[in-house]
Amino acid sequence: MTGPLPDGAVVLVTGASSGIGLGVSRRLAARGMHLVLAARDRAALDRAAADCVRAGAASAMVVPTDVGDDEAVARLVATAAGREGRIDAVVSAAGVASYGRLEEQPADVARAVLRTNLLGGLSLAHHALPVLRAQGRGRLLLVGSVLGHVVAPTMTPYVVSKWGLRGLARQLQVENRDLPDLHVDYVAPGGVDTPIYTSAATTGVRGRPPLPVSSADRAAEQIVAMLDGRRRAAQLTPVNHLLRFGFTAVPWVYDALVTPAFRAIAAEREPAPAGPGNAFEPVAEHALSGGHGSGLRAVARQVGRTLGVRRPPPAPSGPSGGAGGGIA
Repeated sequence: MTGPLPDGAVVLVTGASSGIGLGVSRRLAARGMHLVLAARDRAALDRAAADCVRAGAASAMVVPTDVGDDEAVARLVATAAGREGRIDAVVSAAGVASYGRLEEQPADVARAVLRTNLLGGLSLAHHALPVLRAQGRGRLLLVGSVLGHVVAPTMTPYVVSKWGLRGLARQLQVENRDLPDLHVDYVAPGGVDTPIYTSAATTGVRGRPPLPVSSADRAAEQIVAMLDGRRRAAQLTPVNHLLRFGFTAVPWVYDALVTPAFRAIAAEREPAPAGPGNAFEPVAEHALSGGHGSGLRAVARQVGRTLGVRRPPPAPSGPSGGAGGGIA
């Protein structure tokens, strides 16, 4: 299957209820695909399926699944394979995050991030590859991160999970070279505006997507291009290449700069209430976007606060209690 996904292809997407997974599902729906949508929250999946049907999906089946549960993943893949008697593509987009120094994070939270991000991808590959190999064709795409190539403070479990996922992808590419129409793909987004930051577990750090911030729909467009064989580059933003170069070529510079840079562009100044976020159970933030926008204003506020720049006081009120009548 070296060409684009045909209309009516059967595609299984995990993490389909929000963010990049939802964006991929919607774009495939517009192509008339048969979709099998997986995530933990049934209500959010039902909304995603309704969106996909409205967008033109040939069908949209929901299979509530915790990808960290290997038996549940086995049932998911069997259900997808039985839908139309085949699976044309599998997209592993499920992921959770946690913030805080490793020793300050609860051990079960740190393990939950690895369970979803790394072991979830491993289980999906373990059960999907026999189906794809029996067909002699198909695509398995693992959604990684630029943090699978570099490091970032306060995100140890997430970084470790994404480094592992990248290693998994390379291993599977080598092991499946014997079937030219079976492709194992890997993509590494940079900063993407999705709900993962606000739903993350934290010890008090509140994360945000680092600049430059892509929309989830833009990342989904790039991923669908890879599924079609129209894109080969795994890095979804040019800044990823700069980060990787700095990390590899001048590690002493990278290490000196990464913590202050992270505080300035990838973390909010105000702390977040400590808690497990969606590490164990889904939370309410199910949407395509995380509401972060481009991030430029937030970074400007961060820099201003760091430098001690204060916002000007509001204009005094006029006699009526509304805005004054002077020149603004």
